[in-house]
Amino acid sequence: MSQDAGALPIERRALYEAVADELRRRIYSDRLRPGAAVDERALCAELGVSRTPLREALKVLAREGLVELVPGRGARVRRLDPEELDALFPVMAVLEGLAAGEAARRCRREELERLEALHAELEAHAAAGDVDAYYAANHRFHQALQELAGNPWLLRLIGELRGLLRLARHHQLMLPGRLYASLNEHRALMGALRARDAREAERRMRDHLLAQRAALAFLHADEHPHGGADRGGGESS
Repeated sequence: MSQDAGALPIERRALYEAVADELRRRIYSDRLRPGAAVDERALCAELGVSRTPLREALKVLAREGLVELVPGRGARVRRLDPEELDALFPVMAVLEGLAAGEAARRCRREELERLEALHAELEAHAAAGDVDAYYAANHRFHQALQELAGNPWLLRLIGELRGLLRLARHHQLMLPGRLYASLNEHRALMGALRARDAREAERRMRDHLLAQRAALAFLHADEHPHGGADRGGGESS
């Protein structure tokens, strides 16, 4: 079979996708922080790859909105500014709220048990004060709930926004008291899911997302009390 013009060989494509996966992990774990320049030379040496697959990976992440390619200056990790967060979070709240409502209508006993198990992880991580583990379990919970909605278009839209908002959502859990506030929001959501109350599940999820934005706004105001020039932002928990 002939290869499409301009397409990368399978081996090269697999390599740059693997590099993109590793860069995503570093961005989401804050090893590559918002606003940080991407040191291509150091990354190539560390990952054992040439510049070509690294730059192809950076193009993929640029299309996803995770990095910015600056002509003549390389790449840097995207930093979401407050105005972008104000625009993105209400949209995500509507989409995730819709998914939660649909999941409440559709979920069977075994699916609810899976959500219960994930929620139990949240309870355990919150009790231990482990923000990183809580965030990871929370991500799995939200994803499982969205899959239960059974709407591939909704899942696709949420997935695209989720990747971008992961640049910020983790940070809101650093606000004192926010971890337990998030857990209480999840408890209320679980109550609606157990009751198969679609309207209440939608409302609880929507409020949960908007509470995250409020926490990020509070953090940003606290870090920059005089409206400094840093355009700090803050993914879903």
